[in-house]
Amino acid sequence: MEKRHILPLSALGLFIWISGTVYYAYIGPKVLETTGIRYWTSFALSPILSAWLCIVIMRRRRIAPVNWVTAMLLLAIPGMIGEAAVLANMTTFMPMLHAESAGRYGALLFATYAFVLGIAEVVTLRAARQPD
Repeated sequence: MEKRHILPLSALGLFIWISGTVYYAYIGPKVLETTGIRYWTSFALSPILSAWLCIVIMRRRRIAPVNWVTAMLLLAIPGMIGEAAVLANMTTFMPMLHAESAGRYGALLFATYAFVLGIAEVVTLRAARQPD
């Protein structure tokens, strides 16, 4: 992967994380502290929408498929670090949510990061196996 992608992808990852965290800080009670159907719908949609966004970013920035894992990690790591701080201080960063919702929020985040990084791994492995 080219060095010129490192800073923009990391900055984009930080922006996406901040946007998502603010979104869940305000909409969280309607998703995490409501009916099971609402939670599980969000639980299914969040990874799909996040993966779609990341794939669009990979394609728009013309990242070679063989480099998707590295690029997706650059997008994900700022959020993973930030979410560790948020989850450790849930009531400070997300005062509208009950502290008990941290488990549901953490599970949603874990599923989202795992799905996105899993897709990147599959794309990268397939690209690495193809002859030039």
